[in-house]
Amino acid sequence: MDNLHLIYIHEVGEDWDGEYIYQFLFSDKTEGIDGDYWDLYPASGRPTPPPKNFILLTGTLKSQYSFDVLQNSDSHAMWDGTDGALPLAMENISEYEEYPNKRMFFRFGILKSEVDSILYQNDLILINKKNE
Repeated sequence: MDNLHLIYIHEVGEDWDGEYIYQFLFSDKTEGIDGDYWDLYPASGRPTPPPKNFILLTGTLKSQYSFDVLQNSDSHAMWDGTDGALPLAMENISEYEEYPNKRMFFRFGILKSEVDSILYQNDLILINKKNE
């Protein structure tokens, strides 16, 4: 599990209690990763996660934090995340009164341990499930 890389963040939605749900998808590969419509400008919610054979672990996050995910971008494509130009997701700070000391964001290809560290600093954890 130490060599798994973040390849996609899927926004599931909001639950009845107002918490946001996201799925962080991990693989042991970062090359040749894509899904349907990753080349569309803008993404606008159309890109799909990579095929299941790439996804070795799914980490589910349930949080009061809202994230802007690249899959829903109205100005960029998913490929902008795979080449490092943009994060797969970043903390939405539009409702904050002050800019946070450290804004959460997650880039394509970072190790799972880095994702866990970013979340842990904000008292968040992923609920992990191995994919068969």
